[in-house]
Amino acid sequence: MTRIRAGITGIGSYLPEKVITNFDLEKIVDTSDEWIRTRTGIQERRVVRDDQATSDIAYDAAKRALEDAGVNPEELDLIICATVTPDYLFPATACLIQDRLGAKNAAAFDMETGCSGFVYALCIASQFVQVGTYKKVLVIGAETLSKITNWKDRSTCVLFGDGAGAAVVEPVETGGILGFHLGSDGSGGKYLKMPAGGSRRPASVASVEEDAHYIHMEGNQVFKFAVKIMSKAALKALKNAGLKPEDIDFMIPHQANLRIIDAAAKRLKLPSEKVYVNLPKYGNTSSASIPIALDEAYQDGMFKKGDKIVLVGFGAGLTWASAVIEWSK
Repeated sequence: MTRIRAGITGIGSYLPEKVITNFDLEKIVDTSDEWIRTRTGIQERRVVRDDQATSDIAYDAAKRALEDAGVNPEELDLIICATVTPDYLFPATACLIQDRLGAKNAAAFDMETGCSGFVYALCIASQFVQVGTYKKVLVIGAETLSKITNWKDRSTCVLFGDGAGAAVVEPVETGGILGFHLGSDGSGGKYLKMPAGGSRRPASVASVEEDAHYIHMEGNQVFKFAVKIMSKAALKALKNAGLKPEDIDFMIPHQANLRIIDAAAKRLKLPSEKVYVNLPKYGNTSSASIPIALDEAYQDGMFKKGDKIVLVGFGAGLTWASAVIEWSK
């Protein structure tokens, strides 16, 4: 029996119009453009309007991906939305997107693995396609992190931005997803979390007054973890694909910190022209960062059919995920 290959047949993204620069942040917290740039590489980030939710920007990215793939929403079998900023705890944001798209034949669910979310969802989608269960799967990474960012906390408010990216996964004749690697270390969950709002600590007057419904992060711990895991995860996905670092044509890393990206590229011996970086423009958009970067790189003609691309990210959980794709568009 011939093995079914699963590949990306459509890609799309959406960025909010509003821009917040480092100079804007200088006016509201004790920080500076120079401090932010030298430590993170970020210069500005996008922020949604007050009336925009995650499902709104996810819908816009999804529409673009479906148009790129030439797929009608009614043809979709499954929608997976990776996000840590759902519209509600329930119903799932994926279900809201399913309804708005008119994808009446699609199953839908959310995935919460932080910044690793899109790659996690992409790998799950590929499995459904490869075993023949589904033929057309829509994968979305979307975040409105500005809604859970404490704009009085200079250690976190300088890092994050909003955005959405989406991809359509279908059977392909050549290429596709060649290998992947997923991982987690729950002992590090305490380093990156939202302390309140769940069953462990339900919302209360005290939790709101203590700013416990915002992102809390121990930056040094997350940085050390990320530097170590990015290259390791990429190498494991390459091994699973039967490839070596020298086979890589391009890398799309999670856009969190320029020093982390540079460290991963150095360990993989990749020159800067083979690594896509849009971090200075958008900051860390969590699960949206990799699909946004993939879409931009594709639109900019950075890679072509047959090129081997590594996607690699890390996030809350702690989690990590990597995938090797032979571009089939």
